[in-house]
Amino acid sequence: MKRKKLSLAALLILAVILGYTHESCAVEPLDQAATQQAVSQKVDLIAQDAKVEKLCNDFSFTEGPAADAEGNIYFTDIPNNRIHKWSLDGKLSTFIENSAGSNGLYFDKDGNLLACQGGGRRLVSIDPNGNITTLADKYEDKRFNSLNDLWIDPNSGVYFTDPHYGRDRDDMEQDGEHVYYLAPDRKKVIRVIDDMVRPNGVIGTADGKSLYVADHAGRKTFVYTINKDGTLSGKKLFAPEGSDGMTIDNQGNIYLTTNLVSVYNSKGKKIQEIKVPQRPANVCFGGTDKQTLFITAQTSLYSVRMRIKGL
Repeated sequence: MKRKKLSLAALLILAVILGYTHESCAVEPLDQAATQQAVSQKVDLIAQDAKVEKLCNDFSFTEGPAADAEGNIYFTDIPNNRIHKWSLDGKLSTFIENSAGSNGLYFDKDGNLLACQGGGRRLVSIDPNGNITTLADKYEDKRFNSLNDLWIDPNSGVYFTDPHYGRDRDDMEQDGEHVYYLAPDRKKVIRVIDDMVRPNGVIGTADGKSLYVADHAGRKTFVYTINKDGTLSGKKLFAPEGSDGMTIDNQGNIYLTTNLVSVYNSKGKKIQEIKVPQRPANVCFGGTDKQTLFITAQTSLYSVRMRIKGL
């Protein structure tokens, strides 16, 4: 009975299966091909040929970018106590003067802009005409420290962080730096995190089931399960770095800001780094199609076109 001759390719495959790596076997080209295939399958989140561009500058310290329903970007200049608007036609305007050190911003379903007033030590709602309503300024009859960032859940409840930056702590009324939740009825405030060094950035998933919170001073970011009553459970380490502000895209990737913008997938694996000319403070998606990433960084506002969209 004749034995069939095995082809070179079949021999190579057999050698790999059996664990043989003799020098005479030309396995290197196969390894190179596999590596090239893996690289080609890697998707860059930034759009082809897109670059980080400076939109405007000459601010003192930019923060809190948030997109309205049309995709225009509102952001804060904290030291100058202003909230600015960058419209899609490229025009810069001032939305609010004397913003009480507003930091993080977020639009609700009715088009009102919610702001963390760090200097005013309160959470406020600003209607399109600039009228301000206080939503929360105390927890258990004690004033907050310096509200920093926020996220509105699908039920219209509001999660917000309350760190304290600076050495002077004589004016602290709270017993530490914590995270709070304002119930959808806008009447009750509960404390949901009390074990962080200095919480800062916060963002949640579109389904309202998970919340990401950065411990900026602790240099870690955690993810929590959101319970029906707004409380949190199931704390897990998400990323081995903290963040100032953060955002999320429609694929569930989380964008953290440190020396650059770090992008992690929903499983906590870093998949992209976006370098910015200045140290980034916060990020959000905007534009008519929510496919542009806007970045506040020190004295400037930047943007970069992306392959994916924000929520």
